[in-house]
Amino acid sequence: MKMAVASGKGGTGKTTLAVGLATSLHGKVRLIDCDVEEPNCHIFLKPTITGTLPVSVPVPVVDEARCTACGQCGEICQYNAIASLKTKALVFPELCHGCGGCVKVCPASAISEDRRNIGDIRIGRSGDVEFVEGRLRVGEAQSPPLIRAIKRYCLEDGITLIDSPPGTSCPMVESVRGADYVILVTEPTPFGRYDLGLAVEVVRKLGIPFGVVINRADIGDGRTRDDCAAEGIRILLEIPDDRRIAEAYSRGEPALEAVPDLGGALRVLHHAVREAVYAVQADSGKSQRA
Repeated sequence: MKMAVASGKGGTGKTTLAVGLATSLHGKVRLIDCDVEEPNCHIFLKPTITGTLPVSVPVPVVDEARCTACGQCGEICQYNAIASLKTKALVFPELCHGCGGCVKVCPASAISEDRRNIGDIRIGRSGDVEFVEGRLRVGEAQSPPLIRAIKRYCLEDGITLIDSPPGTSCPMVESVRGADYVILVTEPTPFGRYDLGLAVEVVRKLGIPFGVVINRADIGDGRTRDDCAAEGIRILLEIPDDRRIAEAYSRGEPALEAVPDLGGALRVLHHAVREAVYAVQADSGKSQRA
């Protein structure tokens, strides 16, 4: 089962929850940190890294001797990654999405593809938890290709936890896409409520089952609960504003080391998610048979 932990904004406790789930569950568990621009799960898990793999994307290379400056490559590129000048084509590799369209339309066969490194995947282990993270190269503008490469390491059997980037833009969408369930972490503040609404809209459009965890639940006024009730959204867990969790976070330690009782609540959360996924799969099977 693949569970993605996401949030509409940063600082809600998304990574704290993802690491807590990974360290509290039994069986085969793999935690994948898809926040490739600022991965931080390793700070708390402190894994032993056993392998590093480079990730590259295709980019066009123009043979100026063969280029006729016809302009077809620039016309097909929707991202302005290649521009046709009067005498040659100019490539902007950082903007290229690697679709290969320019190669196909070039009538002079003047465009080929090369590979450009955009980051690395690190693989390791922390105790019983398998660990995978991506690190985007400094200066790179596009993280989705690296996120797609990391998600190839999702388990076919066992539990895969995906720590998604904050927000609701392309990196978050790419991280949660294909998940069996999304856990949206929020906080009972005006910003938390607003950004939760954006995240709910995204996962609904993607058609992924989801539920909400309210972190620091006792600092608000209850309007987040009211919003969820009005929208028919299940609240999976409420975590109190516990100073011990904040102190553990500041030391780079998992929350369970400071509050062991939280492990039981997280296992109950996982059971609820599993039952929800099974129910959706059963309904899907009935629909297909009908």
